[in-house]
Amino acid sequence: MSESDPHIHVEQKVMQAGADYRNLVASSLGRAPDAPDVVTTGCGLRVPYAMTSARPESVTCLACREHAHREHLRFAEQVERLSRMPGAPVAADQAAKAAQWARDVAKRFSGG
Repeated sequence: MSESDPHIHVEQKVMQAGADYRNLVASSLGRAPDAPDVVTTGCGLRVPYAMTSARPESVTCLACREHAHREHLRFAEQVERLSRMPGAPVAADQAAKAAQWARDVAKRFSGG
């Protein structure tokens, strides 16, 4: 962990980061997990949790932005693929919305 790193990063498990994910876990389990003090980032560094963000506009580490871009695109593809399976737990229209959201966020991480 570098104390002099001025960049804002994303967590390595970017799809499991942020308030939305913690709210999902809290509503499912009835208990909110504590945020960690230090996390591994998309670029491989370990930094204080306070130096991370799930908002593309806040992330200043280029390697983390690229990582988050790829992860959101991978999530979009995975949601679409799973929604086409027989007995899928997510309806096709819901999957399409989730995939479009992920692609929109990926685009924001790429600067596009």
